[in-house]
Amino acid sequence: MNIALAASPAFTTPDRSVSYSTPVTPAELKSAMRNLSGGVSVITAGIGDDRTGATVTSATALSVDPPTMIVNINRTSSTWPVIERHRHFCVNILANEQQHVAERFAGFGGLKGAARYNGADWRTLVSGASVLNGALAGIDCEVEEIIERHSHAIILGRVLAIAAGAGEPVLYHGGRYGSFQP
Repeated sequence: MNIALAASPAFTTPDRSVSYSTPVTPAELKSAMRNLSGGVSVITAGIGDDRTGATVTSATALSVDPPTMIVNINRTSSTWPVIERHRHFCVNILANEQQHVAERFAGFGGLKGAARYNGADWRTLVSGASVLNGALAGIDCEVEEIIERHSHAIILGRVLAIAAGAGEPVLYHGGRYGSFQP
């Protein structure tokens, strides 16, 4: 794989037409962030009928020593109270062929709660949160700290177990799912 880097006018010449006195709107930030390609994960939480989850591109390792993950969940999401109640979550990093799982957990088709788990093979590791069989990785976490800030909860999770898989990731860019082409 080759990556070519070149100087970009976007980084070398400031846009003088931008007004800094006007506050940035949520829609403007969302539009800007859609320019960032990201891996797609499904965050799962809960047990039995009291389980749900959400599709995110905001899951990442905070620290490898000690192993700690960070996820950001909108506090209006149905996933937020389940994480808060059960004090666990699993970051399921999706393989390209699991795009349908991403869509289900993003709410396509109106599915909610435990119904989002239908059509895929799940198991649990240590915390009790669901791990997707065949995911590139399932990172099982216990909630270590929650920081509620603005519209979101920033959740730090101590990693309890990892289920490793293989394959190519499903990606998200510009409001669409895609794949990496080496």
